[in-house]
Amino acid sequence: MTRNGLAILALSIAPLAAMPGAASAQSVLGSGVAPATVDNSAERPIAFATAMPADAAIAVVMTGADLPALAASLPADTAARIAAADFTGADGQTLVLPAPAGGRPIMLFGAANADGEPIDWRVVGARIAREFQGEDAAIAIAGLPSGEAMAMAALGASLGQYRFDRYKSDRSAPPVQPITLVGSAAAEARAQWESRQAHLAEGVRLARDLVNEPANVIYPASFVDRARAALAGAPNVTIEVLDEADFRRLGMGAIAGVGQGSSRGSRMMVVTYRGADGPPIALAGKGITFDSGGISLKPNSGMWEMKGDMSGAAAVTGAILSLAKSRAPVHVVAVAALAENMPGANAQRPGDVVRTLSGKTIEIRSTDAEGRLVLADAIEYVVQENEPFALVDIATLTGSAVGALGAEYSALFARDDAHADAATAAGRLVDEPVWRLPLNEAYRKAIVSDIADIKNSDASPAPGASAGAHFIEYFVPEDLPWIHIDMAAVDRGSGSDPLVPAGARGWGVMLLDELARSWRPG
Repeated sequence: MTRNGLAILALSIAPLAAMPGAASAQSVLGSGVAPATVDNSAERPIAFATAMPADAAIAVVMTGADLPALAASLPADTAARIAAADFTGADGQTLVLPAPAGGRPIMLFGAANADGEPIDWRVVGARIAREFQGEDAAIAIAGLPSGEAMAMAALGASLGQYRFDRYKSDRSAPPVQPITLVGSAAAEARAQWESRQAHLAEGVRLARDLVNEPANVIYPASFVDRARAALAGAPNVTIEVLDEADFRRLGMGAIAGVGQGSSRGSRMMVVTYRGADGPPIALAGKGITFDSGGISLKPNSGMWEMKGDMSGAAAVTGAILSLAKSRAPVHVVAVAALAENMPGANAQRPGDVVRTLSGKTIEIRSTDAEGRLVLADAIEYVVQENEPFALVDIATLTGSAVGALGAEYSALFARDDAHADAATAAGRLVDEPVWRLPLNEAYRKAIVSDIADIKNSDASPAPGASAGAHFIEYFVPEDLPWIHIDMAAVDRGSGSDPLVPAGARGWGVMLLDELARSWRPG
């Protein structure tokens, strides 16, 4: 090129370099413009009372045709109307009563199960909260038979009215008058609510918020910030956060490798709640804040849902929040393995080999089998540093689990029948059911790599969910009680369940909370 040509080139470039803000703009992650500056709209607070509040819409819970003790608050002809409508108090039945002139609505809600199964009072509370969600008045719920039933209905009412609307620029403010649970056992119900159920609702709400948020808002560093804010002031809680420099220093190449193609650095958040002495139970959650598939790129259809590929990390974070704020008498360590899986110029490739904290090696057959990679280092770290008596990992891990079980169950894997039974019982108690799938020696052999210790994909003839479980098992000491939960099928809800609005379910928070309380060493 001629000297004049060089001069011309220099002149053409110089004005671009001199443009104000040109260099700094390249250092901004994302657009630099927050998509919202408001929180979700407020929900109705929960209250308890022994007397009916004035000017409230009334919901009466019934398990038969006989009126409860508050009959004086109802129209005089209520019994006759019940008989005329053939209202028996069966689950799902409702009966609207005429309100006095200018008065608030009155509705009877049937709750009795036809098969005699115990009533889930949470569902009752959620149904009522949804039915009256647009009512511009306080809501009173009466007819519940005990303090425990009132507290559980309050939990349901809280979960059922959850909303995620902070990105709706045209939203209207919903009614925020309280929901009051009315009954003679109000004091007992309030004590149960304030000591446990309110904190459980907060843990589920945190998990739902984390999963519902878009990936330009929740990424590894901001996930940690959100968790820190939620846990601020919780008793006996400490938080440790490892970053990419720590991963390189410690030799944690599996989690480092997953995030190396993203401009947003990976993190490992370790939250410890010490509410008891002795070794902890460890909860490890997959936290892929967005999963593009990496170089093994996913198809576009449905990829937006991969903002929720951190549902496992959200579940363990919500669970330890609930446990800590309710001062549960347990020792728990929750690990969130956080990375964004992107196909950048520095992204890992199929065929690469990575090394974990312990020195075990993994051949990358697919960069879209990344959740098991971040969990490998997370599990080895928590076992080495915290010496737990048991380990539960939870992840939106495989489409295979979805194909096997549909949207009704999470897949459960365990080496020991007693451990599987413990998880199954906990899931049944909180209505977050799990179904056990097999571990098998043939499947275990199928993950062996030709050039490394194991491979993260292409594990025929092992079914995908079992191959993923065996991969994770490879990093769990043989003598450590262990449960693996593949929750890929259940992280989102359609809105048909009264307890679960459309969007993130917060699944796993209640299961892990219960399991941490009930599982003991030995």
